[in-house]
Amino acid sequence: MKNRFHSCLLAILCIAGSHGWAQSFIGDAKQPINSAAILSSSASSFVPVEQAFQLAVAVEADQIVFNWSIRDGYYLYRDRFKFNAVDATSQLRSPVFETGKVKWDDYFEADVEVYYKKTSVAVPFQSSAEQIEMQIESQGCADAGLCYPPYKQWLTIDLGSGIVEISTTPSSSAQSASSANAGGTENFSLGLILLFALAGGMILNLMPCVFPVLSIKALSFTMTHQTDKSKQAHGLAYTAGVVSSFVAIAVVMLALRAAGEAIGWGFQLQSPLFVIFLIYLFFVMGLAFSGYLEIGSSLMSVGQSSDNEEGLGSSFMTGVLATTVASPCTAPFMGPALGFAISQPSYVALLVFAFLGLGMALPFILLTWIPGVSQKLPRPGQWMDTFKQFLSFPLYITAVWLLWVAGRQTNIDVAATVVIGLVLIAMAIWLWKLNQSTGLSRSKILAAACLIGALALPTLSVSEFREEPLWQTYSPQLLSDLRSNGQAVFINLTADWCITCLVNEKVALGSDTFYQALAENNITYLKGDWTNNDPEITKLLNQYQRSGVPLYLMYPNGQGEPEILPQILLEPMIMEAINRTN
Repeated sequence: MKNRFHSCLLAILCIAGSHGWAQSFIGDAKQPINSAAILSSSASSFVPVEQAFQLAVAVEADQIVFNWSIRDGYYLYRDRFKFNAVDATSQLRSPVFETGKVKWDDYFEADVEVYYKKTSVAVPFQSSAEQIEMQIESQGCADAGLCYPPYKQWLTIDLGSGIVEISTTPSSSAQSASSANAGGTENFSLGLILLFALAGGMILNLMPCVFPVLSIKALSFTMTHQTDKSKQAHGLAYTAGVVSSFVAIAVVMLALRAAGEAIGWGFQLQSPLFVIFLIYLFFVMGLAFSGYLEIGSSLMSVGQSSDNEEGLGSSFMTGVLATTVASPCTAPFMGPALGFAISQPSYVALLVFAFLGLGMALPFILLTWIPGVSQKLPRPGQWMDTFKQFLSFPLYITAVWLLWVAGRQTNIDVAATVVIGLVLIAMAIWLWKLNQSTGLSRSKILAAACLIGALALPTLSVSEFREEPLWQTYSPQLLSDLRSNGQAVFINLTADWCITCLVNEKVALGSDTFYQALAENNITYLKGDWTNNDPEITKLLNQYQRSGVPLYLMYPNGQGEPEILPQILLEPMIMEAINRTN
């Protein structure tokens, strides 16, 4: 079922013209939240790159053997390995790789070879020196959705003793050699990368996340009678909003990387709360485009005059909005540009990000600075309202996709609270529209309460989300093994469609006090999920004359029959039952 849902969702996004943000690369690396990789694992936390991929080096007669130990749920790309000698006295020959596993890669849109668990690479060499200095590069990903940037390591190998020193920073000689090798190509590379950034930013406007905003902004020119000077001022204000937003994100990203975080472009999407914010944003924008909600006139249209500061401010904020909604999308050419930026000094990286923003703003600059372009826009009419309503559907589709991402990052409970939040937002809008008076009214107070609830519910749900389940899955064999050792056991038979079960888990079985009491009394917690038919759980229910869930059984220490707890639980009741197990 999950695979079918994923296939359908990708098909919808492709029809809409989307290339998910999850398919972008840091350099040549894929961006966090890879849509295909997310399906492979339910893990939602990641280890540092040096813990995910641990390297050991062995020196043999005529070759160096690199042995990688790969953490479960992570993998390395075969084609991303690079081995380079720092000094000219040493020569490395072609590496000898093991046969890996072939898997489909969304970014390359092709099968790629990867390594799980472990791999060895043998690199034949020749050297007249007593030691070799070399740089190696590797790149890997986690099945749960994170792809690390290319990881560089510097090795100093003593050929006599076989001692290997591994560092993540180059020695002074390695830095000198690297500068000498790069000296003749730096300007060309930077110029080419800036062109890639410009092109990637331009194509980004075609993505369903950005296209509706840009379209409405552009069409607003057909509804206003502004001078060329006024249009140019708004074009510059919009550009400033886009470019400054790109640079601001780059500053935060570079600062976090300098602090040791293994992050890349799109790092903010690794936060479930930020993804939820984007879901709300796209949902509200969709309502506005559908005509159900009239908001953001200062953001979605150009000011009426060039000397109107609020009008210029609206164009600047439209640029900020466009950059924000662009975060779940990507475009061709962005990967190489971002990969180059991530490995360069800060001022070069910021320049590349600024060109990305400039490329995204370029169509609007052309629209405002070349009079003939704006004159060719279609004349205003009823079609504009119909077109605006049509543009709401890419926004709704993006919101659904992000809801799926948030659910994969956390669990179905968090996704459900987000849906409730969307309902509360719709209800808040309805309540607000009931009373159009300027003063404070009961309906507006209720609307404000709904908005507060929409913000609070997902926040609380994410904060309560536990990465690791604190129970084991029920099975008759596991229960028998535990009881044969005299182990106290608490069994919770539940189902997702059982409202009483869910309330009990929130009220009595979900607190830290409950889990702490289980640990202190050495009680094993088993949970049986009866959401789908399970004959073993049905047999246990029948054994205690129950036709359905919930059923709570508390087995004492040693031998003895379990205590059947009430179907409606409170925390004091379960704590007393825990105390009776001794």
